[in-house]
Amino acid sequence: MELKGKTALVTGGAHRVGKAISLALAAQGMNVVINYNQSAKAAEETAKEIQALGVGSLAVQANVAEAEQVYNMVEKANRVFGGIDVLVNSASVFEATPFPTNDFSGWQKVTRIALDGSFYCVNAVAPGMLSRGEGAILFIVDLSAWEPWPNFTAHSVAKAGVMALMRQTALELAPAVRVNAIAPGPVLPPPDYTPEMIEATGKNTLLNRWGRAEDVADAVVFLAKADYITADVLFVDGGERFGHRKSS
Repeated sequence: MELKGKTALVTGGAHRVGKAISLALAAQGMNVVINYNQSAKAAEETAKEIQALGVGSLAVQANVAEAEQVYNMVEKANRVFGGIDVLVNSASVFEATPFPTNDFSGWQKVTRIALDGSFYCVNAVAPGMLSRGEGAILFIVDLSAWEPWPNFTAHSVAKAGVMALMRQTALELAPAVRVNAIAPGPVLPPPDYTPEMIEATGKNTLLNRWGRAEDVADAVVFLAKADYITADVLFVDGGERFGHRKSS
């Protein structure tokens, strides 16, 4: 797909990896709709950076866990730019949800944003893509989709569900719309990571280091353009999934 002149919607596109994705797509000549829930200031700053690249931007507040808010967001984007050509489902909440539990709020919060939210967004943009005969949809997952992480039950289950959603929607929307996933490894340390934790995490990859948010963004651009790749996943993890096989 030729990206220049087309429009992308990036959920969670205001900061961290989402911001890097938004800027990378804008650098390709795309208009970018930046979805945010609470990060209004960051979204506006990202929108200004995108406009400085000579393309259009639109910051839209919407909780993707709420279907009506998603549909209103997409409708607004359609009015401004005429349609969504690339959707990047990047919004998620990373928080521990130990199991078993008597408090279901964490489970509901994490799964509704990552899984339900992704479904609502795909469902909202798919009709327009199908009518135009072209589109690309991308999901951001991680290694928890394949291996459970202790104390992160909701996150691991949600990401595994997102992988299943990717494959299913690739089947349902073919051949007009391509659907893929990207599985980053360590690219941005969480705010609460100590220097020791950062060093140890980097050593768990085959490359012995962290990546960058831009590495994920580059993968998004590649898959958005790659016309013969669908229903697949691209790992951007420095070989983290095999890090445990390294000799000491």
